[in-house]
Amino acid sequence: MRIWLQTFLLLLVLALPVAAQDEVAPDYKAFDKLSTQVEKAVSEATMSDAKLNELRAEMVKWRATLTEAQSANTDQITTVKNQLAALGPAPEEGATEDEAIAKRRTELSEQLAKLQAPGITATEAASRADSTIRAIDKLIRERQADKMLRLSPSAANPVNWPAAASLLRWMGEWIYDETRWRFTQPINFDELRNNAPVILGLVLMALVLLARGRRWMVRLTDFLLSKTAMRGRGVISALVSLGQVILPTFGAILLTIALKQTSLFGPILTELFEIAPTLLFTVMMAWWLGTRIFPMRGGVESALKLGEEGRAEGRIHALSLGLALATHQLVLLWVAPRAENFLGGAGNVAADKAQAVAERADAALSVLQAPLQIFAAIALFRMAQLLRRQSRNTSENEEGVFRRKLLSWLGTALILIALAAPVLGTIGYISAADALIWPAVLTLGLFATVAILQRFIAELYVTIARGEDVRRDALIPVLGGFLISLASLPVLALVWGARVEDLIELWTAFKNGVSVGGVRISPTSFITFAVVFGIGYALTRAFQGALKTTILPKTKLDKGGQNAITSGIGYLGLFLAALIAISTAGIDLSSLAIVAGALSVGIGFGLQTIVQNFVSGIILLIERPISEGDWIEVGGQHGIVKNISVRSTVVETFDRTDVIVPNADLISGTVTNWTRGNKTGRLIVPVGVAYGTDTRKVEKILTEIAQAHPLVMMTPAPYALFRGFGADSMDFEIRAILSDVNFKLSVMSEMNHQIAERFAEHGIEIPFAQRDIWIKNPETLLGQAPEAKPPAPVAASPNKTPTELGPMARLSDNDGTEDGDGR
Repeated sequence: MRIWLQTFLLLLVLALPVAAQDEVAPDYKAFDKLSTQVEKAVSEATMSDAKLNELRAEMVKWRATLTEAQSANTDQITTVKNQLAALGPAPEEGATEDEAIAKRRTELSEQLAKLQAPGITATEAASRADSTIRAIDKLIRERQADKMLRLSPSAANPVNWPAAASLLRWMGEWIYDETRWRFTQPINFDELRNNAPVILGLVLMALVLLARGRRWMVRLTDFLLSKTAMRGRGVISALVSLGQVILPTFGAILLTIALKQTSLFGPILTELFEIAPTLLFTVMMAWWLGTRIFPMRGGVESALKLGEEGRAEGRIHALSLGLALATHQLVLLWVAPRAENFLGGAGNVAADKAQAVAERADAALSVLQAPLQIFAAIALFRMAQLLRRQSRNTSENEEGVFRRKLLSWLGTALILIALAAPVLGTIGYISAADALIWPAVLTLGLFATVAILQRFIAELYVTIARGEDVRRDALIPVLGGFLISLASLPVLALVWGARVEDLIELWTAFKNGVSVGGVRISPTSFITFAVVFGIGYALTRAFQGALKTTILPKTKLDKGGQNAITSGIGYLGLFLAALIAISTAGIDLSSLAIVAGALSVGIGFGLQTIVQNFVSGIILLIERPISEGDWIEVGGQHGIVKNISVRSTVVETFDRTDVIVPNADLISGTVTNWTRGNKTGRLIVPVGVAYGTDTRKVEKILTEIAQAHPLVMMTPAPYALFRGFGADSMDFEIRAILSDVNFKLSVMSEMNHQIAERFAEHGIEIPFAQRDIWIKNPETLLGQAPEAKPPAPVAASPNKTPTELGPMARLSDNDGTEDGDGR
């Protein structure tokens, strides 16, 4: 009975997740119905873009739901797979297996298939949803391309001018009639009287802000900039200067509210009032950007670090671009939506005349937009020339060169657009011209905004760090500026025609990650890997520090052994941290084994030197033939070992230069370790005395000098040697063992000083080499004819002072042997 109860509970536990999955499973019938509808709409291509975007949003929701459903029963699937693995591999064909094991294998296989079914179904449905979304995006992009290439009536054709004149006339008449009718209605005046106090207050506030707001902010900004001793004046003045845009825009909003409260204006004029703050904001923002890039105040640095030449011209061009963009927005938002109504009589157009009205509206809009494009192109062209001219005046450092190239490229691109767009617009490709000229204007504004924000971050960092000299070289403002530039890329894509849906799709693909060799790497897994590895790295460093400062110094290990243990633990900790991070992030590297095996041969040949140095570094850390702090000689270089890594060893020479020695050279080459095991070492000090000196006396003096030095060890005792008879002197040596060979040169210098002093006290001479001088043809020096025989050589005694050298002089040894053939 107990066995049956346990079996029942086990089956119940395994069945509950499946039942739960069935309860929350997606409604595949509804999804199939919607997918069929969307696929039909895409194939027929008759549905509007707005409706297609609505269907696309529904499909995106379904795709997200189905993607989540793909991970159904993950834990149960893993459990069943482990149970199957515990049964061992399935028998080969023709082999027999125990009946109980075979039965259990069949049950687990069926259970695994049942658990995997929901995930497989969800995967198929998600794939269908993704394909449908891509089809909708493709259709909308094709429509956008067709619209851009559509040829409208040319603005250069005088036949189309009357349509534009009629549009403007009908707009004016319509607004006049609508306003006049409202002024004749008593109810509107009653409402005006009721709202008069509110309207009057709003109008007064609006007029004050519109008339004086920008001037107040300009004066306040100049006042703050004039306070040179004020900390953070750059940050505060930048924030205050935004009031030049905010206050007038707020005044326009208040005026719009006041005019709507009067009830004296019709829907058409009221809609114009509603978009008026947006138009004013565009103009004021363009002016503000121009003043930040081309400051009015002399001596103020530009956000783009431009010179002071042409600043007034730059501000005028910026304002012109703002006016052109605002007028374009007016045509796009207010005129174009009701152009057909104005030309056709407020929508009461017969079906047979609708096409003609649409053509007239298209011609009128083409005539209205073409002059705006030409005006904007002229201002854009002049601005591009100014930027290119300013780029030549930047500094020659690396940052200045990059800025100069960037401004030059931007100016060249703007010039090309400014030349091409008006031509296209005049011909009739209004949509193509709009797709060039207005995104170029917005790109210029975005570029200026990014530059201003980067400068603001730098000023803010200077204010916080309390130092003017830390701004340009600090890492934080540079990273902040880079992040701002990175964040502006989606905005730039939207400016040039990308849809929000396209950016969301890219973000979704980015979150899902990329597949590399069968391994899917997503931002989540990458962040998980980075966090876990960072924690492991920090723990490893902390453990190394604790060993190095608290535990190892209390052992009997020398410094080299302590450093070897610390380094080995560091490499082991990093290896374990990487393994744990990979496992935690869920990165399966088994699928990369085939690729790694295929590349191993080529990598082995290419990296054999690095691997050789790596293995040599491990040997150095284990065997420790050299340690940090040792004085070694390798490749003719003497120095102190400063650091031993797995690839190379850093040796600091006595000239205070670092020599990077590959570890393989230390293992396979000849290395002299002067301080291996201990710091004792032998010192040899040679000295020569003149012939005739008492050699016993010299030996006694040298021995006393050696024994008197504090660094000379008495066991073994130092001694002096009479090495032999040299060509010019009798040669002696002091041989002594120093307790610290690192002071070998200083000890030798001190002994030489004492030898010179003691020899001088006892009258012992230190000889120097002497030579006989032979002069060939000395009569030529006096301008005489050469004699028949050369003069006989003059012998010099060993202690004779050398003759002064002259022209044609030769040297010979003390024994009179001539150097050369004697001719």
